[in-house]
Amino acid sequence: MSRAALLVLADGRFPAGGHAHSGGAEPAVAAGRIKDAATLEAFCRGRLHTAGLVAAGLAAAAADGHDPLLLDDAADARTPVPALRQVARRLGRQMMRAARATWPSAALDALATARPRGAHQPVVLGLAARSAGLPPLDAAYAVAYENISGPATAAVRLLSLDPFDATAVLARLTADLDRVAERGAEAALRVASEGVDALPAASAPLLDITAQQHAAWPVRLFAS
Repeated sequence: MSRAALLVLADGRFPAGGHAHSGGAEPAVAAGRIKDAATLEAFCRGRLHTAGLVAAGLAAAAADGHDPLLLDDAADARTPVPALRQVARRLGRQMMRAARATWPSAALDALATARPRGAHQPVVLGLAARSAGLPPLDAAYAVAYENISGPATAAVRLLSLDPFDATAVLARLTADLDRVAERGAEAALRVASEGVDALPAASAPLLDITAQQHAAWPVRLFAS
């Protein structure tokens, strides 16, 4: 295992396409739910414990060696909104390209062949972590962090928020991030005995609704 691989995978400059997505921050800013550092923190905390937790479980399970096709189906079942399913698969395609160039493996090749239109991004990320020699907990950390770093970065552009304030928000969420990553990894351990139903299925209806609405905007800064 190379822990340094986690730094590469979690680096915001890793070419996996996340920079083009706000994680729901753009419609939240438009609706006035994010307007400063305090409201950004509340938004990110809610996203972390819902969408972030689901992603952490899926990524950890993929990194633990469970069938990525079953996990992809489980991700579909946990993503009720068509717009978010499309986003997840689009990001999965981009993550797959980056992962296969960085940590080539037969497992990544097989998933790319089975899901030519893209698998869900957390599943691909987890398989990339496995290919890089990382344990399930590290995969959970990487995807959970991405779930909050994306909105925080987007808020800097959308609100002209001070980057120092946005980074401070992420720092204040580190304890929550620890808990979410650990819960995701613990759930992944139970997949062997309980199946994919052991994975988190937390919901965030407002994120779902606004994502579908945002996809229909004629003009937007971010793809999602």
